Amino acid sequence: MARSVWKGPFVDGYLMKKAEKSRASGRNEIIKTWSRRSTIMPQFVGLTFNVYNGHKFVPVLVSENMVGHKFGEFSPTRTYYGHMADKKSRR
Repeated sequence: MARSVWKGPFVDGYLMKKAEKSRASGRNEIIKTWSRRSTIMPQFVGLTFNVYNGHKFVPVLVSENMVGHKFGEFSPTRTYYGHMADKKSRR
């Protein structure tokens, strides 16, 4: 179910502060975050975030096409190894 329009997009407050601080410094710092539920805002474009997927931090460089999506969409939590071949048919 989608979030109500009148509430606006959800972004953790500390994440906005870190992004503003990184933009003001002018250095290309990587911002570490555990907040996969936060929405990517236009202020984040051009910044790099390390998004935690439960095992490791995945670097995500935010582009204009990502605005409106969630950070969790770009940090997969499961590793897909492909469908294993049927072992019975090999015999």
